Formats: sequence, structure tokens, C-alpha cells
Amino acid sequence: MKFSLYVALVLLLITGCQESSSPGDSYGLTQSEAVLVTSAAGAKLAEAAPIFFTAEAAAQTVRVRVRPEALKQVITGIGTSFTESSAFVLAHLPEEERQRVMTRIYSEQGANFSLARTPIGSTDFSVEGRYSYAPSANDQGLEQFSIAPDQAGFDSERYPSLESPDYDVLPMIQEALAIKSRQRDSTLNIIASAWTAPPWMKTIDDWFIPGSEENDYQGTGGALKPGFEGLYADYLIRYLDAYQEVGVSIWGITPVNEPEGNSGQWESMHFTPESQAQFIKDHLGPKLHHSGYGETKLLVFDQNRDALEHWTDIIYGDAGAAQYVYGAAIHWYSSTVNVYEDVLEQVHQRYPGFDLIHTEGTIDDLGKVAPGGIKDPEGFQESGWFNNDAFWWHPNATDWAYTATWAPNANNHPKYTPAHRYARNIIGSLNHWVSGWIDWNIVLDERGGPNHVGNFCGAPIMIHRETGEVYETPIFHILAQFSRTIRPGDRAVSVSVLAPTLEDDALHVSATRNPDGLLSVQMLNTQEAPMTLSLEIGGQSAEVLVPANALQTVRVRLSHPLKAV
Repeated sequence: MKFSLYVALVLLLITGCQESSSPGDSYGLTQSEAVLVTSAAGAKLAEAAPIFFTAEAAAQTVRVRVRPEALKQVITGIGTSFTESSAFVLAHLPEEERQRVMTRIYSEQGANFSLARTPIGSTDFSVEGRYSYAPSANDQGLEQFSIAPDQAGFDSERYPSLESPDYDVLPMIQEALAIKSRQRDSTLNIIASAWTAPPWMKTIDDWFIPGSEENDYQGTGGALKPGFEGLYADYLIRYLDAYQEVGVSIWGITPVNEPEGNSGQWESMHFTPESQAQFIKDHLGPKLHHSGYGETKLLVFDQNRDALEHWTDIIYGDAGAAQYVYGAAIHWYSSTVNVYEDVLEQVHQRYPGFDLIHTEGTIDDLGKVAPGGIKDPEGFQESGWFNNDAFWWHPNATDWAYTATWAPNANNHPKYTPAHRYARNIIGSLNHWVSGWIDWNIVLDERGGPNHVGNFCGAPIMIHRETGEVYETPIFHILAQFSRTIRPGDRAVSVSVLAPTLEDDALHVSATRNPDGLLSVQMLNTQEAPMTLSLEIGGQSAEVLVPANALQTVRVRLSHPLKAV
């Protein structure tokens, strides 16, 4: 039934596109304003040759139809996350080089990221892990609350290669905001998420309990102790207060990261949708409003897309909780290929007043072999991923170690190309009502860490801690292409692809437009060969060559104001 509904919605979208694209429609297009390419061949946000529009019928079998007047969601932004691990790696660079890297990330001349996430307390990507802002057990008045761990820096005796021992996650955020403040396009909205409450507020009195033979490998993060809900809400409010006092306004907040748990692999805390609804209705929602944070965006869930419907049905269905909720936060880890377009579509159709923001995704488990000792038969993964563009464009560069027979939802975890995974997911998200997209750690070291639990991951920028070499991975340039051409306040618009000769995963397309009529069309070609297609906008079309293994953005200026339909 769910699949049938999705098919019906897709057919409706395509039909609508066909009906509105009549030969008489014209947006006065002559040639593209810009064509940007990031490709396996080595292009990194490179300028390609312009394309030219005519009123002649489309000549190619593969046709992309864009409806600039069919407005969809308002874009919140594109970006990455601040973590202690990222700050630690950056602290190994000389100050001038660190500033250069941060400018590449946040300036208009760089990636110009506009949306970010930061943890509340420790995570798996804390250098040594296991810290909160209320360390004293049973500190019911939160009298010892302090965000000092976020700005204390690192021990130069323990880490003698540090160039800036005082640099930490809060100074990193402040540096990013300072870069933004010096430019015209200054938006950087920050979402904060806690991985856990302080252990003394939880049923397990610990950060997490790993899976073991003794507990039948059922690790857990525990849950809030009964009666501690109000205190945990106060803890989150204190965090907002403390960050506000040092000049950092938090745009949005989630009650906890991954409330369904992570099997006790690192810091975590459980909610059910029912208990999270109750927590919001009775505690966090009212306290945000009474404390002056009524405009802070409260996002629920903050885990994988496959469970989104269940969580939103329960929380949005509770009027007492829903009145405080801005939308839902989602991750991508339930699949390496499935964007869950049907789930996103159905949630939007049922609850159109709520937003959807992707808050975390990464290429995880880098360098590991699958259970049973399964290795890459080509030996590619073991060759390393630092300063190796080919790794990020290769189908054997996978966190699922070349077989998924052992994994949950095994059919959703085949071999994949990391660069494709990022671009495919962002495009699919844009097409199905997701307003913002955030990657995980912006910077990691040459191993994909440091990480106190050994959960090594890829990052857009990787820095060799011993040599100081800075490596911008293809993922950075893909994210930068989206971020530089899709800005907060832009609108997604309807797109349809007519490609009877292509395999399903060969071509992915989305489109956005800004208030000034600049239309951006994002196209991902996953094939090993170039692709020629017809780009149709109203009654005009242009022939577009998309290189092999490439993300390409075509930008055109529409000649007259658009009316939404």
C-alpha cells in the first residue's frame, strides 16, 4: 500500500510537469550563467563550457524537465558538523594554516556552508570521550553546570604535536561565526544534539553498556530515570544559556541523538516516540518557551529514515507535543543506496506543516573488514583513503566491506561509490521535501579519527597530524557544489526525468531557485561514460553533456518573476 501511494504521487508529479511545460512557456533563456563540475576525472568545482537554449523540440532520448514555477520546500542550508575530534585535528595545524582551512569551509570563496550541527556533551567523536556539563552526581540544582569541556583545549604534554592547545569545539564554532560575520552571505544556523544525559540522570548510571556475552550482546545507553525528565530539560536550557553568553546562538535542538540506540557502542540514551512526546509536552517544550527560546527550532527523532513514519505519527499526532515541534531530524545509515523517498513523501503529505532536516551522514567503518574476516578481493580498501581521490570514486570504497549478507537490511547495502552516495542522497532529499542537509565531522585525521571507541569515518577534509598535509576529499567538493549553489531561502522546484534507456541509478536530478530568479539544476551521472541529455525549462531546451562519474550543476537566469503553483 505504501509503495502504491508513492507510485501514484510520482505519476502525479510527472503528469503535472508534462501539462505545464507547453511550447508557449518561455523564461527568456539564452545561455547558462554557470556550469560547475566535480568529477572522478579530477574536476573540483570546475567551470565547464556554457550551454545554449533554443525553442526547438528536445533532441535527446534522455530528457530532464524542470518546472521553475512549481515551488516546494524552503531551503534551510547545506553543511557539516562541529565535533571535538575535528577541533583536535585542526589544533595540530599552525594558526595561519588552520585559518586558511576554516576559510575554505565557511567563506563565500570556499564551500560557504550555511547549516551546522554540534553535540551537547561527548560523543563517539570526542577525543577521550565521556564528559558532560554536570559531572557531579545528583547535582539536582545544576550548580556545577559548565561548558568548560567545550573550550578547555587539549593537554599539550599528552599531545606534544599540538600547535594550538587552547583550540576546542567552542573556539572552532566561534571562528566559523567570525568568518561568516565578515561577509555579505553570513548565515550559519547551528543545530545542537545531545548523545546522552549525564550518567547519573539515567537508569544505567553509566555512559553506555557495551554488548557482551553476559548481556547476550544487547548493549544499551539506558534511559532517563523516572522523575528526571524536568531536570534533563533544565540541563538542555542551561546549555542554550551558556552558549548564548559566549556569543553562539543555537538555531535548533534535538532532545537526543539516535533515541532508538546504537547497541551500546558509545554514548547514547533511549527514548521511545511515546516517551519523547511526553518529554516535549510536559517539560522541554514549555521550558523552551518560558526561558525565551520559543523561536529555537525543536526537532524530534534524529535517527534513520526507515523509522521516521512511526515517530512522526506518534509525536505529531499528540497535539500537546506537536505544538512545540518544528520538524524531524533524520540520518541515512539504514541504507547505502535507498534514500527512502516514499517515507519522506508520505510524512510530508500527512504533516505538511513540519520540516525535515538531514542531520547526520558519513562513510563509516573505514578500513574495517566485514564479520568473518571478509576483505576486498581487489585489495582496494586496504590501500588507504588519505590523499587518494580514486578511493572516493571507487565502488569498493565501502563501509560495508564488499558484502552485506551479514548486515541489517542487507539488500540496501551493496557495493557503492562514496561520491555517488552523497550526491544521490542530497538530490533525493531535495526532491522529497528535505530542507537541510548536514554531514558529520568536517575534519578528521589520516585514519578517520581520533575516536575514543574506534569508529573511524571519512570526512570532507582529512589532515595528516604528523605531516600537516591537508587533503580535501571529493566529498568536500561535492558538498561545496551543493552549498555554493543552494542557499538558505532558496526553494526546491519540481523535476521529472524521462530516461527509458537508462538504468535506475544512472541519473539523478534536482533543482532549486533563489528569489532573484537564478535557477540551479543539479545532475549526477553515476555511469562510467559521459551522458548527453536534453534539459527542458518551459518551452525551451538545451543539450547538456554530463561527464562520466560527475556531479554537474547548471545555473540559468530566468527573465521574469515567477508565480508559484
